[in-house]
Amino acid sequence: FFEEIAKFRAARRIWAREMKKRGAQDPKSLMVRVHAQTAGVSLTAQQPLNNLTRVAIQALAGILGGTQSLHTDAYDEAWAVPSEDAALLALRQQQILAEESGAANTVDPLAGSYFVETLTNQTEQATWAYLRRIDEMGGMVRAIEAGYPQAEIADAAYAQARALEEHERETIGVTAFADPNEVLRIPLLEIGSEQERRHLDRLAQ
Repeated sequence: FFEEIAKFRAARRIWAREMKKRGAQDPKSLMVRVHAQTAGVSLTAQQPLNNLTRVAIQALAGILGGTQSLHTDAYDEAWAVPSEDAALLALRQQQILAEESGAANTVDPLAGSYFVETLTNQTEQATWAYLRRIDEMGGMVRAIEAGYPQAEIADAAYAQARALEEHERETIGVTAFADPNEVLRIPLLEIGSEQERRHLDRLAQ
């Protein structure tokens, strides 16, 4: 939660510094614009209603980090395209955070928190190190050709999977508090044969 907030805050600093260094004249150019989406990869097929809590927490992190726009995933997306009810709940999550929590009423509400400021500084420093490394490779195209970002993503995925396997981190309802007798009880979107045929026809065209 706090790490995600720190990422947004560090991104704003980095953007402003780079734009200023590159000669931006309009002060608005120093303001990064961010669209955020909650992490579909974190949604679980097991105990899917838990995803409502996950999405709300992730959305709140985006708001507290200063995102300008936000998409909230539906709780049933680990199973199917969202049902109408699940999509409406995802929208209501945003609306409750926007209208009832007051979280969006203050610019950078966690500024000054020792923990958040420290995480932001660490994230910014680590990001500059990445950017320098990529520049030293000759830019992002050269880095991709060398397989650098692909290897970094694979290493991060491996580290996360290992942490879950060894219970250094837990996923509620999956690696902790799992229900071996669980039966899925959520309504899923059903696509009719006519809709499926029309979709396949469009794909063929």
